[in-house]
Amino acid sequence: MGPHPAVAAIRLAVRRVLHDILTELNTPAGIPATAAAAATPVERKPERTPERPPSPLVLVACSGGADSMALASALAFEAPRLGVRAGGVTVDHGLQTGSDLRAEEVVLRLRELGLDPVESTAVSVGRAGGPEAAARDARYAALDAAATRHGAAAVLLGHTRDDQAETVLLGLARGSGIRSLSGMAAVSGAGGRYRRPFLQVDRQTARKACMVQSLPVWDDPHNADPAYTRSRLRHEGLPALEKALGKGVVEALARTAQLSRDDADALDTWARQAEAGVRDATGGLECAGLYALPPAVRRRILRRAAIEAGAPAGALFARHLEEVDRLITGWRGQGAINLPGKVVARRQGGRLVIRQG
Repeated sequence: MGPHPAVAAIRLAVRRVLHDILTELNTPAGIPATAAAAATPVERKPERTPERPPSPLVLVACSGGADSMALASALAFEAPRLGVRAGGVTVDHGLQTGSDLRAEEVVLRLRELGLDPVESTAVSVGRAGGPEAAARDARYAALDAAATRHGAAAVLLGHTRDDQAETVLLGLARGSGIRSLSGMAAVSGAGGRYRRPFLQVDRQTARKACMVQSLPVWDDPHNADPAYTRSRLRHEGLPALEKALGKGVVEALARTAQLSRDDADALDTWARQAEAGVRDATGGLECAGLYALPPAVRRRILRRAAIEAGAPAGALFARHLEEVDRLITGWRGQGAINLPGKVVARRQGGRLVIRQG
């Protein structure tokens, strides 16, 4: 008799991601695996067989909640079968009384699953961008440091399909454009460090997998605190949408994320290619060439130029780009546009110049 369907689902999701990681590690840079295998061998003298490199290490970021505990259990099961070492990291944000003790408990649970190395790392959460954003920034900085310290090939994150749906709705509420609607990427971070195996797995499946395996889980009270936007969306917004529109809202939003990501990626590629054609010899942007481009492509070029000039990406909003765009499409002799990071955009003799003020 096989494992419970919920356990089988999470293991399959993790197995696929581990296969992807191994394929990437075993493929020579720039040469597809099939091409490398088909290449004609060159005759040469026998060489001493090099020492076999150590098995790659994959870490799981685990808070002790149902999603990440399910992910840790699936990684502990699948990794040895694929010749992968599995470890874990839990981040103590220090935002609740006794958080250090809970972090120690998570470390013990991960070790009981057979993960090694396992560590707890404490962070100091600032205030920039609000409590949720500040905690997220501190957490990813800690995970980056842990991955570098241990030489990990990847870090697995337990975001589920439900988390993806919430992220899409939050992006829609901000009116930030198609990139925000694309939600979380299955692969992100420098060099593809972060992997999200559960984006097609619902939250209930992960919780069920923990229950049938008798895995203890911790429910973060912040996840039910109405002071947090995501918590209100989870407990009030999404249930109201499902009541009004019927079941299937979460699945539809997750599909929207993938379709939006495909479109956004295509537009980003188009913008990178088009930018070379509108740059002049001095690095300025030719307004006539920009005017001829579709708005979605043109504004991507403007955003890239502003960020390159020093504007913080997180502080650069659609309203900023709309003002800069009007220097091209609605030119009436208006003055310079001030952007975040003390960056200034101005039109000079048919050219758009974006630089530090």
